[in-house]
Amino acid sequence: MVEKHIYHFSEGGQGMRAVLGGKGAGLAEMTRIGLPVPPGFTISTAACREYYEQGDLPAGLMQELTAAVQRLELETGKKFGDPTNPLLVSVRSGAEFSMPGMMDTILNLGLNDEVAKGLAARSNEKFALDCYRRFIEKFAELALQMPASAFSGSVEELKFRERIKWGDELSLESLRRLVAEHLTSVHAFTGQSFPSSPHDCLQKAIKAVFASWQNERAKVYRRLHQIPDSLGTAVTVQAMVFGNLSSLSGTGVCFTRNPSTGEKQLYGEFLAGAQGEDVVSGARTPADLSTLKSLAPSAFAELQKTALLLESHYGDMQDIEFTVEEGRLYLLQTRVGKRSPQAAISIAMDMLRDGKIEHDTLLSRITPEQIEQLLHRSVDYTKNPQEIATGLPASPGAAVGVIAFDNEAALRLTKTHGKVILVRPETSPDDIQGMITSQGILTSRGGMTSHAAVVARGMGKPCVSGADALNFDLSQGTVSIGKYVFKEGDELSLDGSTGKVFLGAVPLVEPRLNDDFWALLCIADQKAALGVRANADNPLDAALARRFGAKGIGLCRTEHMFMEPGRLPIVQAMIMAEHEEDRERSLQSLLPVQRHDFYGIMKAMDGYPVTIRLLDPPLHEFLPSKDELKEQIVHAIDPRERIRSERALRTVERLHEINPMLGHRGCRLGITFPSIYAMQVEAIAEATFDLLAGGHNPQPEIMIPLVAHHRELLLMRRLAESTWHRVELRRKMNYPVPIGSMIEVPRACLVAGEIALHADFFSFGTNDLTQTTFGFSRDDAEGKFLPSYVAQDVLPQNPFAVLDIAGVGQLMRLAVKGGREAKPSLKVGICGEHGGEPASIKFCHELGLDYVSCSPYRVPVARLATARAKAKDKPESTDK
Repeated sequence: MVEKHIYHFSEGGQGMRAVLGGKGAGLAEMTRIGLPVPPGFTISTAACREYYEQGDLPAGLMQELTAAVQRLELETGKKFGDPTNPLLVSVRSGAEFSMPGMMDTILNLGLNDEVAKGLAARSNEKFALDCYRRFIEKFAELALQMPASAFSGSVEELKFRERIKWGDELSLESLRRLVAEHLTSVHAFTGQSFPSSPHDCLQKAIKAVFASWQNERAKVYRRLHQIPDSLGTAVTVQAMVFGNLSSLSGTGVCFTRNPSTGEKQLYGEFLAGAQGEDVVSGARTPADLSTLKSLAPSAFAELQKTALLLESHYGDMQDIEFTVEEGRLYLLQTRVGKRSPQAAISIAMDMLRDGKIEHDTLLSRITPEQIEQLLHRSVDYTKNPQEIATGLPASPGAAVGVIAFDNEAALRLTKTHGKVILVRPETSPDDIQGMITSQGILTSRGGMTSHAAVVARGMGKPCVSGADALNFDLSQGTVSIGKYVFKEGDELSLDGSTGKVFLGAVPLVEPRLNDDFWALLCIADQKAALGVRANADNPLDAALARRFGAKGIGLCRTEHMFMEPGRLPIVQAMIMAEHEEDRERSLQSLLPVQRHDFYGIMKAMDGYPVTIRLLDPPLHEFLPSKDELKEQIVHAIDPRERIRSERALRTVERLHEINPMLGHRGCRLGITFPSIYAMQVEAIAEATFDLLAGGHNPQPEIMIPLVAHHRELLLMRRLAESTWHRVELRRKMNYPVPIGSMIEVPRACLVAGEIALHADFFSFGTNDLTQTTFGFSRDDAEGKFLPSYVAQDVLPQNPFAVLDIAGVGQLMRLAVKGGREAKPSLKVGICGEHGGEPASIKFCHELGLDYVSCSPYRVPVARLATARAKAKDKPESTDK
């Protein structure tokens, strides 16, 4: 039995999107409920898939096509290719998920010289020639592979000669000349006359639309919106109605609500005397819908009524394309309308209050990406900012400020200029002050999870990383970008959501978080199974995370506290200490400041757990670089200063490692320098008992990093428990503290059952787990080959941005299974950057984790994503 590939509009409905595409399903559904839709049929997405598999149209399709055209002739009373009563059709794409403007459309198909004359006789010659020249231009471009520029020059020349703005204003004589020139151009380019058989043209047009599924813009759009390449597009063939027929005709697009604000009103545009491509392509500037009300009041009234019906029928805001021919309304498309994040929330909450949708549908209507967009300032692109470079969109939001190349400059310029952008080849922990002070960060190297990216996201600061157009000459204090040379104090703007860098200061749009925003997140919390915590290293971030709804801190990185200006010299003295008593003296100086830090963070998160990771990075990261120290030795005037620098250089050389990421860090530091971890545990304990004495409810958790063997955790647990007990005895208080392990190397996943015997909780550190599983150096991989891996489909996404479920995910699955088999009460969370990424959160839900933890500014994103993960079996919006 031959597979059916063609469905007439009367044979389909909204439940057939996968077969008919969104456009075909919408037209069939509108036909089914009796709305004014020009008749037509849809060639299925399966035919497109077969086209790519076989390299040609499927067997039997042409016979189906002939029969479908004959049925269309009966429905319209017209004849395809007959000059006396011609049937013209549109040939349009339509995938299962909306991809507006990404694929191709051909209108007015069915015209040739004779048919054009017949159409002119039945209407008027100017209309017929306008349709014919439109058809030649688009068909030649899409089906005959001619460049659009082959025709645009002729059109522009005639418009200039007649001193007119738009092509449809051309005189009759100019249109005659234009059609003749177009036909001559086709012959010159192809070596053949323009096809005269409407049936041949229809076959070529269908192939052209199928081929447009794989054009570059469509592929980019699908990657951006995670639409599978395997779906294919349907092709809709529909009888033409003409908005360019007369003064009572026109075309337009309307939304059943305002797509920018969500306001409940008909919103749209109308262009008289035009065809649909004039509006949707942006080639013409249309007028407000009130123009239609004046031109054809009955058509406008019918459009209003139809808009209400369609929104009620689909239960969501609709984007409707329509044509008015001689005062009569025809509907050409309806689909879920694209909308701003603000409008998305407003519309969904309105519909919830009106009882039109339930909670699960509400949650499916708002995407985590929309929540993220609402939380950051954005560039006002309506002001046409001048783009000068592009990098990786490492941390969303927009920033405007003057350039600072280092910490000192950032602090100085903040006082004199107010707002600063830290511009560096890359950042390190030493740059933390500059990063805190700056409005945004721009680097020429590094990837999406480089230091700059991770810290910027944690701070909620915009960051563009890996912008390789930046060329630094720090000896001259300049950075060049193309033809522009900038020095400190010059203005730049950046958009961390797109990775774009702009010349000078550009206007920004501030976020507005209204009552609907917070109400939505409260509903999400009620539905979610996963808890949401935040990664926060100071009281301000902890308070911000709590305001955004975090139910605890899943990762407090103690090393960031060491980088404060007044503390770094003490840390460096501790590292360079040659005797244990000298090290202990430095640690005792650090103890009160660490105690103060922990007090503030736990107080800000009072009543919620705070997971504090003991020192993780290698010690050399807190010291100046070799080159910097050598420079200090050469230029030192004071002998004491030279001695200090020489001593520091010896320490740096002693601590130097070939591969620090896999070297002397994490629990390995705690085992070889137990006094460091002991000091930190003592500080946590003292802060806890201070808070308890003040009537607060602190809930600290101590986390040991980089555990690979159960003996490592056992030793560190004994150290932590003995230190904690000493403070309990001193303070005459008793308060148990959970002690757990980060799981961030493959071996820990494989022997999780052994480690769990000594752990109260696990927390996946998926950034390092991804590095150690793949054998990737994060910054090197993102800067050198990961973009090529993604572009060539070696990997579906950057595994540092989206969790690698097939590899890293399987190790996590083993760890959860092994850990909970050994200890059923084991609490398990995730604190890597993946904890704020929606697809990764969905996997964490499936694993049965207890919580995810992410940067404070991603907490609202995670709150929605956790609820959507639980509702995975519920309907989701088809608006990708």
